[in-house]
Amino acid sequence: MSFRGRFAPSPTGRLHLGNARSALLGWLQARAAGGRFLLRVEDLDRARCRAEYVEEMKRDLEWLGLDWDEPPLFQSARDDVYRAALERLEREELVYPCFCTRAEIARAASAPHGLSDEGPRYPGTCARLSPAEQTGRARTRPPAYRFRAQPGEVRFEDGLQGPYMQDVATAIGDFVVRRNDGVASYQLAVVVDDAATGITHVLRGEDLLSSTPRQLQLYAALGLTAPEFFHVPLVLGEDGKRLAKREGAFALAELRTRGLAAERVLGLLAAWSGLGDGSPVGLGELVHRFHPERLPRTPVLTREQTIIEALGLP
Repeated sequence: MSFRGRFAPSPTGRLHLGNARSALLGWLQARAAGGRFLLRVEDLDRARCRAEYVEEMKRDLEWLGLDWDEPPLFQSARDDVYRAALERLEREELVYPCFCTRAEIARAASAPHGLSDEGPRYPGTCARLSPAEQTGRARTRPPAYRFRAQPGEVRFEDGLQGPYMQDVATAIGDFVVRRNDGVASYQLAVVVDDAATGITHVLRGEDLLSSTPRQLQLYAALGLTAPEFFHVPLVLGEDGKRLAKREGAFALAELRTRGLAAERVLGLLAAWSGLGDGSPVGLGELVHRFHPERLPRTPVLTREQTIIEALGLP
């Protein structure tokens, strides 16, 4: 199968340098392999996602010279697809309704394994409710649906981080695949969408590395082929926080409207990625330089003043 990569941002805010780095590296990986690059808009969070952010993001990517080969895919238009996947899991008895609140889970969980991105390990409170009990609880609270985490270690080889393993059942417990408002979870949607669009390679931030074993269990349960994964270490500020989450993280729209040359931004992103020395550079040159072996294996630390100087800002 030919190479197919993607960039999948959530339009809950403006595109920042940290996001742009992920987009650039995914684009370079696809172009260096002679493959296709897709754009997916992960707009399932209706309350926070805004159409104006989507349009601004497109302009930012085009300003950098990043293009995509097919019309963007919007997750908000794919409820039926996610519902069909959930129904398949229901037929296989791999999911069940869960009526627990976050507070109830926190009280019930002893959390010997710490916290995941889903919070404390789910203790399985609703895993064995009878049909009558489910009906009774549904009268007072709409359920979420949880996937029955399969026992044993999930192992895979990450293209940048190397061997990775996790016992999902022990570390995470049964995890949410549909929220109680009827919206598909990130874990389910990303699996269904990557498979539906034939994605062969996923390059994304290292903060999503621990999600991959859950996704691999869903790929197997749905009879889908998983892509190869490349989890890139994050760019962090002096305080150890992700650059994309920091105040003053430099929105691309601001840099663009100030008349900054895109090549200066590309040079900075390249320097953070082992592909340059910070000098202005064009995309054509970066395609020639790109190889996964050149990408960093540890987080990149930077300072706001360093960014200002690299971009030539006043």
